[in-house]
Amino acid sequence: MKKALFGLWILIFGISTASFAQGDAKAGARMDATRITVGDQARLFIEVQNNPSTGRVQWAAIPDSFNNLEVVERGKIDTLKQGGFVTYKQRLVITGFDSGMFKVPSFTFSIIPNSGAAYTVQTDSFNLLVQTIAVDTTKGFKGIKGIVYVKSNWKDYIWYIVGAVLFLLLAVFVVIYFLKNKKVAAPVPQGPVISLQDKTLHLLEELEARQLWQKNQVKLYYVELTDIVRNYIEQRFHTPAMELTTDELLYKAQLLKDLQPYQGVLSVILTTADLAKFAKAQPLPTEHTDAMEKAKEFVNSSRPVIIDLPTEKTT
Repeated sequence: MKKALFGLWILIFGISTASFAQGDAKAGARMDATRITVGDQARLFIEVQNNPSTGRVQWAAIPDSFNNLEVVERGKIDTLKQGGFVTYKQRLVITGFDSGMFKVPSFTFSIIPNSGAAYTVQTDSFNLLVQTIAVDTTKGFKGIKGIVYVKSNWKDYIWYIVGAVLFLLLAVFVVIYFLKNKKVAAPVPQGPVISLQDKTLHLLEELEARQLWQKNQVKLYYVELTDIVRNYIEQRFHTPAMELTTDELLYKAQLLKDLQPYQGVLSVILTTADLAKFAKAQPLPTEHTDAMEKAKEFVNSSRPVIIDLPTEKTT
């Protein structure tokens, strides 16, 4: 009886425990099955225990296949701290596609101590039986049956029909509800409409308030003044004034019927500006103010004429 128990203990110890090595480190492995069917899977659990204060573990090189067995999955290496020791654990999933008895080899781990020579620890090896599926050869072979079509009627789709009807009713209800409760957006208050002339006059007044020529910025004063005037001509008379030279613009003013009355005013503004910008002349203060006044006069006098037609009285 004692011999039987001792043999059983040796068998269990051989399957589930590890081999030990010198130093503080030890390695072990166990499997959850000793036999599988072809294509089935067995799990191999590897553990290495080490004292990190005395050295470090170099993990074993585990190939993807060995002895007609294949590693189909590698779990991550987990760590568990217990006292001064750290246990490293990894799970491998192994399968075989050929029948027979195959050996799961032992894996070697190197321990590099903080001092002294490196040494190794190994896991035990295991035998794994891969079996084929048992076939009853006493029974004859049966042919593969074809597809059997089953007749259906509208009752087989009754729940689909009910769901579609309910969905349509719900959609109609939602549409009607939102149409009835639709909020009319309040009209956005519109600000007063400012005419082109008033906008241009406002720009001229802003330029005048900056007192550029009084601060010896004569050239900048005339650059901004002519830009305002030319922009106004483009919008009011639909003429590309920004692209024309002074001579070209004055020549076009002679040809355009709407601009002919303002040719003289434009000549004073643009000629004075060219002298200040390009000839580096120094117009007199009266010429600065005269150019501004003529620009305002030009804008005011070129307002479009609005004719109020009399309304007919009904009798």
